[in-house]
Amino acid sequence: MIKPLRKAIFPVAGLGTRFLPATKSMPKEMLTVVDKPLIQYAVEEANAAGIEELIFVTSRGKSAMEDHFDHAIELEQTLERRGKKTELELLRNMLPKAGSIAYVRQQEPAGLGHAVWCARNFIGDEAVAVLLPDDLVHGKVACLKQMADVYRETGGNVIGVMEVPHEHTSRYGIVKPGADKGKLLEVAGLVEKPSPDKAPSNLAVIGRYILQPEIFHLLAAQEPGAGGEIQLTDSMARMIGRMPFHGLRFDGTRYDCGDKAGFIAANVNLALDHPAIGAAVRETVADIARRLKL
Repeated sequence: MIKPLRKAIFPVAGLGTRFLPATKSMPKEMLTVVDKPLIQYAVEEANAAGIEELIFVTSRGKSAMEDHFDHAIELEQTLERRGKKTELELLRNMLPKAGSIAYVRQQEPAGLGHAVWCARNFIGDEAVAVLLPDDLVHGKVACLKQMADVYRETGGNVIGVMEVPHEHTSRYGIVKPGADKGKLLEVAGLVEKPSPDKAPSNLAVIGRYILQPEIFHLLAAQEPGAGGEIQLTDSMARMIGRMPFHGLRFDGTRYDCGDKAGFIAANVNLALDHPAIGAAVRETVADIARRLKL
C-alpha cells in the first residue's frame, strides 16, 4: 500500500553566512528572486504537488518567515482603501489555509538529518516531502509534482537527481545507480560528499526528497557523518533494499541559491521569463553582452 503524501518539511534553520551582511537580520530564505522570497517558491512548489500541511524547521531570528505567511492587516486595509485590488488579491492568495502550517525549532546546528528529525512528531505514519529552499527549480511542471506523480506509481522513496561535473561530487550526496530507465533510475547506493576518485557516479541528489516515515527511526540514532553532522543521506542509504528507492532526473533548471553566483543566475533567468519585466531585462542583458563583446 502506498502511503499518502500530504506533508512537507522545510529545513530553514541555517544562518546564511555566505550572504552576510544581507542575512545579518534577515533569514536567507527571505532573499528575493525577482519578486518573491526563496521560501515562497518552495511553498508554491509543494502546493503544486498537492501538499496540504507545511512544517518549517526554524531557529532564532526566523520570525520574518512566519510573518510572511500571515495576514498583514494594516497593509491589506491600506491596499483596500487605495483600490489596489490586484496587489491585495496577490497577498491573500499566497497565504496557507488556516491550521496548515506549523513551526518547530532546531535548537542546535547539527545537520540536515537532525533538522528533518526535529519535525518527526508532525508526520505520523505517512510519507513526507522535504524541500530545501536554497535549491530553486524552475520549469513548466513543479519538480516536486513530477516526483509525487512518480511516487504514486512506485511508492517507497523518490529523490531528485541531476548530473554534476565529476570534480564537484564532494559538494553533494551522490547516487550509485542501479537499473536505469531514462528519467527514472533505481538507487543502489548513496554516498555523502565523496571525493571524485571515490564517487560511484556524477549523479547528485538535490534538495528534493519524498521519504517514508521509517527515516525518522533511522535518524533517531543521531549518528554523525560527513562534517561531524547528522546527514540525511546516511539514513536514506540504510533504507535501500528495504523498499523501492528511485531517483528522478526531473525536467527543469536547478539554481543553487545558497551560492551567490547561483542566486544571481536565478534572478537573471527568472526575470527574463517574467511577463512584466522580461522585455526590459532582455534589453539590459543584451547591452551587457555587447559591452563584454560576447
